[in-house]
Amino acid sequence: MDHTQQAMARLTSAGVGCVALTWVDNAGITRVKTVPTARLKDAVRDGVGMSPVFDVYLVDDSMTESPAIGGPDGDLRLVPDLDRLTTLAAQPGWAWAPVDRFQASRAPYPGCQRSFARRQQELASAEFGIELLMGFETEWVVDAGARGSGPAYGMARVVALSDYLREVTEALGAQGLVPLQVHPEYAVGQFEVSVAATGPVAAADLAVLVRETVRGVSARHGLPVSFAPMAVAEGLEGLGNGRHLHLSPWRDGKNLCRGGDGPFSMTGECEAFLAGVFRELPALLALGAPSPASYLRLRPSRWAGAHHCWGLENREAALRFVAGSPDDLGGANAEVKSFDGAANPYLVVGGVIAAGLAGLREGLTLPPPVSGDPAGRPGLRRLPTELPAAIGQLADSAVLREAMGEELLGAVLAVRRAEVELFASTTPEELVEATRDRY
Repeated sequence: MDHTQQAMARLTSAGVGCVALTWVDNAGITRVKTVPTARLKDAVRDGVGMSPVFDVYLVDDSMTESPAIGGPDGDLRLVPDLDRLTTLAAQPGWAWAPVDRFQASRAPYPGCQRSFARRQQELASAEFGIELLMGFETEWVVDAGARGSGPAYGMARVVALSDYLREVTEALGAQGLVPLQVHPEYAVGQFEVSVAATGPVAAADLAVLVRETVRGVSARHGLPVSFAPMAVAEGLEGLGNGRHLHLSPWRDGKNLCRGGDGPFSMTGECEAFLAGVFRELPALLALGAPSPASYLRLRPSRWAGAHHCWGLENREAALRFVAGSPDDLGGANAEVKSFDGAANPYLVVGGVIAAGLAGLREGLTLPPPVSGDPAGRPGLRRLPTELPAAIGQLADSAVLREAMGEELLGAVLAVRRAEVELFASTTPEELVEATRDRY
């Protein structure tokens, strides 16, 4: 019995009748085709058809065009990755797998974001012998009618939704994930879950799986949820939903974030990698904070990472270095705080790795770290405060242009520019309403 037949037998014995095959488009929307379990072997062998036009879909399901991708012509094949095949605990009778997208000839498709992330992961290993561990934090807001009140990070909020939060944790564990913590966040009705770090492509896969698991449990409890950068329009006073990225470079089982003579004991290679990420942060915002609504969240003094600075355990810095406890060799890592839930996680991990590899190639070093709130500090710059500025930085980034290729970069830029135009005449409140339930 081959790998596919074994997977089908396992699903059938678990009562799984359908498999959801997902990818994430350039607007940050998780799109799907589903197949009956009995058709999974055909899907692996032949792929499942899907138009490439989805690479230029906007958040409202309208379409734009790019120089190389878009229009009604052509067909792609969605090929499920059975190594990530997961029986869904919150959707009885269903399983899930991410897909790689190929041209009809089975040639690589240059617009495939998951393949882009994999290429960068493989480059890190081949060129520098570095393996990266990554993990996303997922934040969401429960519908106002059910979220209750109580203090930020308070136990009262856990008590109010204790069955719900327990089932989120149990569903993640039943799917083979390792939930590290689930807790109430700052805004009313806001929660966060983090899972154990893994390889970059797997981390992006898990970002999708965690979100859909939370969505599934929420639906079973009758709780509408939002993962959007801003979920509450009233007064725009609440904090938005981030999706922070944690990362650490490793070689031969050694965490390069410690044991060196660089800042806070990071090795020179770790510093160079992080310096490359730091340099490209303004451009990376167009990947990690990709919606006009992202910039309603990205404000100073809100722990959102609005300033272009880094620091030790500084939650206001865009790049936060976590030294970890002395007896936890794997605990040291870096966190990019500026990213949010509108982002395609495959674009994020691929872009961050590409930036870090450029830092290694050039032997970059970090500027002096910043402590305390950087708001109002002379000489400290804000990251782009609006999406058009981030788009300009991405378009001008030679590092990301080379890594992404003209086809993928062109489609991303086209979607970003079209969404700027789409929401050009909306008020902030209208923008929140228009995007709140899309992600």
